[in-house]
Amino acid sequence: MKKRASLGLGIGFVLAMAAQAFAADQVTVGKSQGFIWDFLPADVGIASGIFAKYGLDIKISALGGDGKVQQAMAAGSIDFGLGSGPGMAFAAKGSPALAIAAIEGAPRDICVIVGANSPIRTIADLKGKIVTVSTPGSLTDWLAKRLSIAEGWGQDGIRRLPLGAAPGRIAALRTKQTAADITGPEAGYLLEEKNEARILAPMDKYAPDFITHVVFARKDLIAKNPDLVRRFLKGYFASVAYMKSHKQETDAVAVSALKESPTSASKTYDYLISALSNDGTFDPKAVRVLKQSFVEMNILKTAPSDSELFTTQFVPVTP
Repeated sequence: MKKRASLGLGIGFVLAMAAQAFAADQVTVGKSQGFIWDFLPADVGIASGIFAKYGLDIKISALGGDGKVQQAMAAGSIDFGLGSGPGMAFAAKGSPALAIAAIEGAPRDICVIVGANSPIRTIADLKGKIVTVSTPGSLTDWLAKRLSIAEGWGQDGIRRLPLGAAPGRIAALRTKQTAADITGPEAGYLLEEKNEARILAPMDKYAPDFITHVVFARKDLIAKNPDLVRRFLKGYFASVAYMKSHKQETDAVAVSALKESPTSASKTYDYLISALSNDGTFDPKAVRVLKQSFVEMNILKTAPSDSELFTTQFVPVTP
């Protein structure tokens, strides 16, 4: 009887150790905006089981702006953040997070939309008008300034109104409290389909050398568990590779996770899939433009060093 009990305890111990060895690490990821298509690899990686292959159990939340992502990282409530290139300035101002990989270069995934029946027909018609952006110092805020400067109106040639997450901004557009919104084409295509808005112009020409979106990680996580950081990035960019050869499956995830229609999901995929980075590398010229933007927007007095903004420890990523 004692031998059987001992044997049973031994088997139980081995099974418990095996379960522990194969238990996936739980990882929390915060998106600066829930609707952004460029962050879809996180959802695709879950749906396709790619993250699971790297021993990760991913939980995603939408946080409503770069500032919210940085706050969540400071509070330790998320491990990784998916945010904008301009959000990297928070690191130079003391945020406990660093960018660890670039997601996209020029802002192909940002556009200006106006109401379906708006009299605004060209970018020139925006002079002096109210345009909604997400938060002060965000990517949409900076691009609105960049557009205004490029058109010769000075940085305040259009009146920027920060309204946070997309639903509030779209509501303002519907009620004509704003002339335009700076948002993603995924939202633009969906609203066009509903005859509620139309895409006026893409924004990538106003910042051809840029870093639009990045992956952030907490500094303490980078220091204490670089293997987890490495596995997350491998899972993320393996998901990018999967998306580039699986349009139908990617569109299905976009419909489910981003609440896109099948038509808008398909159009967004065709428009944006080539813009996603394959390996997360930071382009030096784009980094220089990004640093310049921090000074232009009075976010920082001087251009920060590379090490204050990001680390190249994990790139290029090879899944």
